[in-house]
Amino acid sequence: MSLAFGTRYPCDDRLGLDRPAEPCSPRERPWVLTVSILGSSLAFIEGSVVGLALPSIQGALGVDSSAVQWVANLYLLVLGAFLLIGGAAGDRFGLRRVFIAGTTTFAFGALAAGLASGLGWLLLFRAVQGLGAAALVPVSLALLSRHFDKEARGRAIGTWAGASALTTAAGPVLGGWLVDAFGWQGVFLMVPPVALPIVLLALWRVPDDTPSTDAPPDYLGGLLLAGAIALLVLAMLRLPSVEGWLFLGGCGGLAVGFLHRQRRVDHPMVPLGLMQSRTFTGANGVTLLLYWALGGALYFLPFNLIQVQGYSTLEAGLAVLPMTLLMGFGSTMAGDLIRRFPPRHVLTVGPLTAGVGFALLALPGAESRYALHWLPGILLMSLGMTISVAPLTTLVMNSVSDEQAGTASGINNTAARLAGVLAISLLTAVAVPTFAATLADRLDAAGVPADVREALIEQAPRLAEVTIPPEAGPVAREELRSVVETSYVATFRILMLLCAATAGAAAAAGWLTLAPRSSPAPSEDGQPARR
Repeated sequence: MSLAFGTRYPCDDRLGLDRPAEPCSPRERPWVLTVSILGSSLAFIEGSVVGLALPSIQGALGVDSSAVQWVANLYLLVLGAFLLIGGAAGDRFGLRRVFIAGTTTFAFGALAAGLASGLGWLLLFRAVQGLGAAALVPVSLALLSRHFDKEARGRAIGTWAGASALTTAAGPVLGGWLVDAFGWQGVFLMVPPVALPIVLLALWRVPDDTPSTDAPPDYLGGLLLAGAIALLVLAMLRLPSVEGWLFLGGCGGLAVGFLHRQRRVDHPMVPLGLMQSRTFTGANGVTLLLYWALGGALYFLPFNLIQVQGYSTLEAGLAVLPMTLLMGFGSTMAGDLIRRFPPRHVLTVGPLTAGVGFALLALPGAESRYALHWLPGILLMSLGMTISVAPLTTLVMNSVSDEQAGTASGINNTAARLAGVLAISLLTAVAVPTFAATLADRLDAAGVPADVREALIEQAPRLAEVTIPPEAGPVAREELRSVVETSYVATFRILMLLCAATAGAAAAAGWLTLAPRSSPAPSEDGQPARR
């Protein structure tokens, strides 16, 4: 799901579908379906509520934007890096066991994060949550593939998707209420009371399953991938300094090591033969760019709504409710688009529509009306994503053989999640100096005394959470608060235009790399299959 508001990822509903079925009895199926829905919903809701809590976390802990971004980034980084290993672990050790272990780890990380006394501890336990989610997310759906036969599986997955849409829509509202009522800690402390009955229900009613393989997960490959992504993120934050270039060089070294291992290991995380499919590579390129734009927009949007527009956290959650409803319920109908129209056209129009929505989000000022200024951009952004997500899923699955469906969906899902990490890091690196320069110019134009000016500029990394120094005086404080808010709005506009441009690049990638019609799926050796 999404970075901030629980957005549905492409291929979320295809993780684990390459696993052999072990149909359970009709009496047990409703319980398996219930556990799968509850487990995946727990991770989906937590993704949405934490995004809404970030402005509150920044204010409560007194940290700047470069630090608070890691509350989202570290979780996404660990989840994305170990998602494929989590699915492989389910095959190796049994789906029920890994599901219970993942849910327990996720809940423990949430409990510890809610009790954390500082940013360092909070980040540590967010990483623990990421590890738990990396097992919970792929395995929760794989349970349906394992315990429902092919005839009953479609209906079960449809029920799972509908329930996920409802819980996703409820996430922003629940998150807003939790933060307003209990502070940012509430979004973490609500997890264990929900996770405990899920674990007990899984132990009681979900049949134990036989591991489908003796091959151990590629732990070394997962660590190499995680290290490469981590160094890439750090490089973005430090470039063009020498330290940044060193991080980038280290990233390249680990990436080469990862690719080398994928060529040599018996059970690679990423079969390199898949990359020979232009359709598969193009669809993943569209995913990376489009979800980069979405991740960046949804990360910075609540800061604007809460810190500048004056929304409560609950109101900010309600503000994006139309997005989750449209994407949740519209994706099912959008799945038919790729059968009615050429994939190239669908995955050009969808990202372009989303790009227009991102651009519209750049228009509101410091005092804006929701229905007039914010809702049009949110709806167009949501419409573009709705047009794109289900066709991306179909296109990725059609570009590979049935035996590679689980691996392909895992790769696509990982690309979508890591896109958010890269977007947040790069846009934060753009936002801080842009805000500092804009704030300095406006303070100079307002003739602010030098001591007050320097005190404000020093806080620029906190963006809109800048504290007005007491020596400014009560009248000047109101004027300075206005300067800070308009400076952030100017910065936010640049960020949204960058997101719009990236969505436009996704549209260009779709048009240039995708054939007018789907290409044949490759066989297991990576060569195109014959139809």
